[in-house]
Amino acid sequence: MKKFDLIATAAMGIEAIVAKEVRNLGYECTVDNGKVLFSGDELAIARSNMWLRTADRIKIKVGEFKATTFDELFEKTKALRWEEYLPVNAQFPVSGKSVKSKLFSVSDCQAIVKKAVVNRISSYYKKTGWLEENGALFKLEVSILKDIVTLTIDTSGHGLHRRGYRVGQGEAPIKETLAASLLLLTNWAPDRPLVDPFCGSGTIPIEAALIGQNIAPGFNRAFISEDWDWMSAKIWDEVRTEAEDKANYDQPLEIIGTDIDHKMVKIAEENAFEAGLGDLITFKQMQVKDFTTTKENGVIIGNPPYGERLGDKPSVQKMYHDMGQAFEPLDSWSIYMLTSDEEFETHYGKKATKKRKLFNGFIKTDYYQYWGKRKK
Repeated sequence: MKKFDLIATAAMGIEAIVAKEVRNLGYECTVDNGKVLFSGDELAIARSNMWLRTADRIKIKVGEFKATTFDELFEKTKALRWEEYLPVNAQFPVSGKSVKSKLFSVSDCQAIVKKAVVNRISSYYKKTGWLEENGALFKLEVSILKDIVTLTIDTSGHGLHRRGYRVGQGEAPIKETLAASLLLLTNWAPDRPLVDPFCGSGTIPIEAALIGQNIAPGFNRAFISEDWDWMSAKIWDEVRTEAEDKANYDQPLEIIGTDIDHKMVKIAEENAFEAGLGDLITFKQMQVKDFTTTKENGVIIGNPPYGERLGDKPSVQKMYHDMGQAFEPLDSWSIYMLTSDEEFETHYGKKATKKRKLFNGFIKTDYYQYWGKRKK
């Protein structure tokens, strides 16, 4: 089978988690800013799309080279073996970005790459006139950083955070890939209670249930590369069979999601049922200050309000204080909170065991970690 240079794109700060997932699938990899690089065959493309919980997309790197003129960009793009990927009738829109490069006009770069690929494909397939572009979709990207051009084809289609279970959401839902990352950064295991006191549309509890029962995050969705003639249906069948075989539907879980807004609780319940996990997660309306439990060795994960809007901060910081008071007796529980408020520890009333910088979309945040003393 042909080997491809593959890129798993990742949000800043979670590249190491994506790399660990790639290695768990059996592929050696290297880490770069915003991406994890590895190589693999068609099966690797399908498996990484199916299983990676924290990556944004899986792309094939077709070529990489230096270019400082449009002529150079054209000739070096044309020299690549596009016929190994694109059939004669392929639809191939080109997106682009350019950072700190002499070729800074993205629209011109896109047009030149498109023209070069058309030229190569037309010549290879001995086609004159317009290419029809009425076949399978191949999304090309030209990315230029400091004059280094990287040309890729997206194998995922919709971003991998689109698991296929979200029927409703609130104002600022956390991405599924970030929710999975927050979980994988904790010491939670399926035999421990898990609570999300700010569950919103239920993303963290649902991702926890998927992890807890080892359900592949891509099991309920389609991928753009399923339509490509060189990605055989047999490979996708094999990957879906593997996902079904590895799922542990008998694993008991104790996962609770609470939220102050009863409408969000209803949306969370609907999303959980859409994911096929409705009977595994308990959702209820509650304020965080009212949380109590007699259980031990649990894990609390939250993405609380940050108080980003003017006027919201005092009430949010009061809520942090109330939360600190409510969680004070839970000495065997580990607590993890994501917020952009740099004064979180002061209001919560306790210094974190560890902090990790993460981005929630474009918001710079810290992941505050409080490790409990586990009781036997």
